[in-house]
Amino acid sequence: MKRVRMKVHGIVQGVGFRWFAKRCADRLGIVGYVKNLADGTVEIEAQGKPDTLNEFIETIRKGPPLGMVSKVDVEELPPVNSYAEFEIRF
Repeated sequence: MKRVRMKVHGIVQGVGFRWFAKRCADRLGIVGYVKNLADGTVEIEAQGKPDTLNEFIETIRKGPPLGMVSKVDVEELPPVNSYAEFEIRF
């Protein structure tokens, strides 16, 4: 398993980005969370099989139709057993 924390920059709030990320994560079997941050970015922590996680990251880089991703910072973290699903945090 592999886990990453992403900070997504651009037009990523108010465009359905969190729901987009959740649908993609659920489809790929990724666990973790997505949440809006006060600075206008979106934070995602995601864990899954390396190939699947890479596919998830590439989908996040594209973003939803109404959004515009300008940059994604990706930090690799040690895997954890604390996630049962992918959730939207408020």
